[in-house]
Amino acid sequence: MIRARLLALGLLLALAAPLAVPAAAQSPTLRANVTVTGDVVRIGDLIDNAGAVSDVPIFRSPDLGTRGAVATDRIVEAIRPHQLIDIDTRGLTEVIVTRASRIITAQEIAARVSQALSGHFGLGEARNVSVYFDRDIRALQVEPDATGDLQLLGLTYDPRTTRFDVTFDLPSSMTLHRQPAHYTGTAMETIPAVTVQHPVEQGEVLKETDLAVVRRPKSEGGVIADMSAAVGLAARHQLRPDQPLHTADLMKPEIVARNDTVTIVYQAPGLMLTLRGQAQGAGALGDTIGVLNAESKRTVQGVITAPGRVTVSAVTTRVVDNAPAPASEPNEGSE
Repeated sequence: MIRARLLALGLLLALAAPLAVPAAAQSPTLRANVTVTGDVVRIGDLIDNAGAVSDVPIFRSPDLGTRGAVATDRIVEAIRPHQLIDIDTRGLTEVIVTRASRIITAQEIAARVSQALSGHFGLGEARNVSVYFDRDIRALQVEPDATGDLQLLGLTYDPRTTRFDVTFDLPSSMTLHRQPAHYTGTAMETIPAVTVQHPVEQGEVLKETDLAVVRRPKSEGGVIADMSAAVGLAARHQLRPDQPLHTADLMKPEIVARNDTVTIVYQAPGLMLTLRGQAQGAGALGDTIGVLNAESKRTVQGVITAPGRVTVSAVTTRVVDNAPAPASEPNEGSE
C-alpha cells in the first residue's frame, strides 16, 4: 500500500515538473518595437528576459521624439561580449527604437509669445495678440518628464515696426536648458472681423455660409465683428474675400423694385382697403416709398411691409399731386 502511494506521488511530481520548467527557463527574446526615455538604449530595452545584464547600455538613443531602426545582426553582435546567448530573434531583421518626448506645439509657442507681449508691452488681452513668425516653426521636443511652461529669457518689441525678438527656456528640460529656443517675427493687437468666403455680387443677400471671421489689426477699426450683424443684409457693391466688411458695405435687401406692381393696403381705425398700385421707387423692408394708385392715378407715400406690399396708414397718407393749382380769384377792387 505504501509503495503504491509513493508511485502515485512520483507520477504527480513528474507531471507537474514540465509545467514549472518553462517559467524558470524562459529564453532571451528580441522585441520588435521599443520605446526608451533616456539617452541610451540598454540590453533590457531590446531583449526580454535579459537577466543580470538588462541595465547594460549598448547604443545611443535616437533624438527626442524620433525613431530609428537597428539591424538584428548589430544588436546580437553588441550583446555578445556580455555572455547573453541563445537569443530568440523571432525572425526579425531589425528593431524599431523610439525616443519618448513631451511635445510643445507651434500653437503653444505662439500663445506663449502672445502672453509675453501682452504682459510686458500692454497689447491688450493675449488672445487678441496675433503672432507671425519670420519662418515656419517646428514643435519643440523635450524630455517626457520635463514639466512647466516655457520661461522667458529675453524679449524685445518695437511698437512702430511691430517686430519682436524672444528667447525661451524650460528649466526642467536638459535639452532646452542647454539650447534655449529663439524666435523673431511680428505681432499686433487684433480684433475679429467678418469677411466673405467667395466673391459676392451687388444686391446678393448674405447667408451665414457665405461668411467667415478673421483677425485684423485693431488700428483698422470700424469693421463688422459679429457675423449675425451681416447675415440677411445685401451687398451694396461687389464684395471680395479677405476684405473685412464695414457697415457701409451692406444694406437691407430690396424687396420691392421700381415699377413693380404692388398691393397698396390702406389702414385706418376699423378699416382696411387693398388696391393695386405701381412702385415709384425701390426699397427694403421698412422703407417709405411712393406708390401710384392705379385707379386714382395719384401717388401716395407708404411703408414696405412685405415683398410686393406697401401699407398706407391714415396718419402717414400723403397725396403727391403734380397738377397745376387753380388760378386764384382776383381781389376785390382789382380791375
